[in-house]
Amino acid sequence: MQQTSVPGRPASLLRGILNKRLKPLLPVVFLLTAAGCHSAKDKKPKQDKGPMGLRAEAIVVKPAELNAIYESSGNLLANEAINVYPEVSGRITAIHFREGVPVRKGDLLIQLFDGDIRAQIQKLKVQRQLLVITRERQDELLAINGISKQEYDNTVAQIASIDADVEYNEAQLRRLQIRASFDGVIGLRNVSVGAVVTPTTLITIIQQVNPLKLDFPIPEQYKGVIRNGDAVRFTVTGSRDTMSGQIAAIQPGADATTRTIMMRALVPNPANKLVPGAFANVYLTLNRNSNAIMIPSQSIIPTTRDKKVAVLRNGKAELVTVATGLREVEDVEILHGLQPGDTVLTTGIMQVKPGVEVKVTKIRAYPIR
Repeated sequence: MQQTSVPGRPASLLRGILNKRLKPLLPVVFLLTAAGCHSAKDKKPKQDKGPMGLRAEAIVVKPAELNAIYESSGNLLANEAINVYPEVSGRITAIHFREGVPVRKGDLLIQLFDGDIRAQIQKLKVQRQLLVITRERQDELLAINGISKQEYDNTVAQIASIDADVEYNEAQLRRLQIRASFDGVIGLRNVSVGAVVTPTTLITIIQQVNPLKLDFPIPEQYKGVIRNGDAVRFTVTGSRDTMSGQIAAIQPGADATTRTIMMRALVPNPANKLVPGAFANVYLTLNRNSNAIMIPSQSIIPTTRDKKVAVLRNGKAELVTVATGLREVEDVEILHGLQPGDTVLTTGIMQVKPGVEVKVTKIRAYPIR
């Protein structure tokens, strides 16, 4: 009798058990397999599509007239001003001026007592007259050898000595007369008739108020731009008028502390509307350029070595090195690096890289004037 193989039954039984238990798990296995395939697809390297485009606004630069105005603070000063002091001590015998009125050069202001000196001059003149008569007599005697030449020379020397004494006393006499040194306006007097004054006694002041001087500082880098004769405009507190003057002198050196140079302008003041000591706001035109290239200051990209500007060419950005000049409130002058007609980016400049494509969303000519 042939026997059936025993191992055959367990294999059939195992197959049935596996089919029964694994069949519910097939959907899960399918999902895991699909997820694995999808994950493998996602891990494929992406293709490089190049730099992303940049959206920005831009301007087209054009030549413009540039009148750079520098504002400074200044002081109005008298063109000439002195404090009047006597040269010598003495007693005031007369005052010949009224306070606050114009005076002319040479006008007598104060007279000090001079009686003693005038008496001395009169005495010397009498002595001289006597010596002159003596010399005339000696001329006749000298002609007939009636007198020695030495006696005649002594008389002539005495006359010359008296002339010198008279001249000295007349000089002393002039020192007792205090006169105006120049045309101007006299100030308040500090003395009265009868007062005894010394060389330290302030009698009054004299100021020349037409023209006036206007002193103001400017930074040292602008010294080469300003010349004598240049116009300057200014305003003063309490007046809405804008007045003008001309540069008359420039300090040759700069102040070591402030690095500024002092300027002086002469200001006409025929109607005496301006007073010395007043504060002035000064406006000075540094230069005039009818073909200046101006761009917004926000378009400048500062670097450690230089300054750059983003320029659009053929739809792509380029970083151009520029040299800047004068600055206004919102604009800056470009001396080198840009030409009229160049398109300059005004927004998004911090994201600009060389060669990046730029889509201009708004463009306009600049400056708008």
